[in-house]
Amino acid sequence: MPGPAAYRTIADLPPLLPIFPLSLAVVLPRMRLPLNIFEPRYLTMLDDALKSARMIGMIQPAMGAEGHSPEIYPIGCAARITQFGETEDGRYLITLTGICRFRVGAEAKAMTPYRFVHPDYREFEDDLYEAEPIGIDRERLGTALNLYLKGQNFEADMSLVARAPEEMLINSLAMICPFSVSEKQALLEAPTLADRASTLLMLLEMAVAARDSGGSHSLQ
Repeated sequence: MPGPAAYRTIADLPPLLPIFPLSLAVVLPRMRLPLNIFEPRYLTMLDDALKSARMIGMIQPAMGAEGHSPEIYPIGCAARITQFGETEDGRYLITLTGICRFRVGAEAKAMTPYRFVHPDYREFEDDLYEAEPIGIDRERLGTALNLYLKGQNFEADMSLVARAPEEMLINSLAMICPFSVSEKQALLEAPTLADRASTLLMLLEMAVAARDSGGSHSLQ
């Protein structure tokens, strides 16, 4: 099934994309990401985006990158502003809906306080369509997730693992589980839903094994 009517092919996607570098925040196609925006340059970015295609690129700063314009990972996800609200103290409360991942091309020169890149969507064109069923091992995933969440002192409705659609289940867990920056990036960059499901299961089981042995599991 195709995605939003406005984005049937990668030719429909913007050739220039403002980016929002934010650690531990990834969005995947058809998934929603709520954000609380307060930094002035990104308030300006949203003002400008709302006047145009309402699209921004979510991307993580590279591991250890700091400063006003940190080095960024090579892959992010273009997302559309689908909900917007403003607080009395001037913050923006928005929801982004993921559209398509992109590989960062050249960074564009801009007169704005925020950054632009030329995104290359070609290797991710399949993001515009819902993934075909992959037959995930829900019992194994549920067991690993339950043990992982207990170790994080979280509780969840585990029945969702049994009944949620595969794409929503895998991508939701990839976004909301408290993985490291590098682990979240690995999940974002997984080429297919099957690859993401395999990576997710590996991370959950590694975390549980590391906790039981007193070691570390984080990807570097």
